[in-house]
Amino acid sequence: MTKLNVINIEGKEVGEIELADSIFNIEVNEHVLYEAVKCHLANRRQGTQSAKTRAEVRGGGRKPWRQKGTGRARQGSTRSVQWVGGGVAFAPKPRSYSYKLPKKVRRLAMKSALSSKVLNKEIIVLDALEMDAPKTKDFAKILKNINTSKKALIVCAENNSNVVKSARNIEGVKTAHVDTLNVYDILNCDSFVITKDAVKKVEEVYA
Repeated sequence: MTKLNVINIEGKEVGEIELADSIFNIEVNEHVLYEAVKCHLANRRQGTQSAKTRAEVRGGGRKPWRQKGTGRARQGSTRSVQWVGGGVAFAPKPRSYSYKLPKKVRRLAMKSALSSKVLNKEIIVLDALEMDAPKTKDFAKILKNINTSKKALIVCAENNSNVVKSARNIEGVKTAHVDTLNVYDILNCDSFVITKDAVKKVEEVYA
């Protein structure tokens, strides 16, 4: 079992927690992480790009000059792809880029991402994170107390609207709960902040 110190929102040590080695201490599989990030970014693409082919651009119905005898190259339309104002060859059209990874690959990628944070000492475990009301100033003070980097991911066991609203105006800080956690966000942060309850829930889900 991997042991980590647990701190409170004032930055003081209040205990220890044992992390499951099967989730937080496996050999990091970089290729699986690459596949997971590529899939995540592909699924985020809108796929709304579009350009017109020669069949869709306006004009070009008349042959610009006769086929033979002019000394110029033969042309059938002023809207062919080589003409200014012509259509686009193999024009991109709206499409979906999304695809799915196998379940075992997704689980291995998540475990590798979590293990990489422990290995690189970029994980901070909080005993609890509760706020009575949304307050960005108070949340920024908490981040300073626990000594996070500029890019931080805050993970709670469940959706906490006060935490989300307090953090959303702070540059570089993202929030998530266990059900919305993804590999890309974990790897993209420099400080991975997670509550004790969230750690237990992660271990239940990925055990």
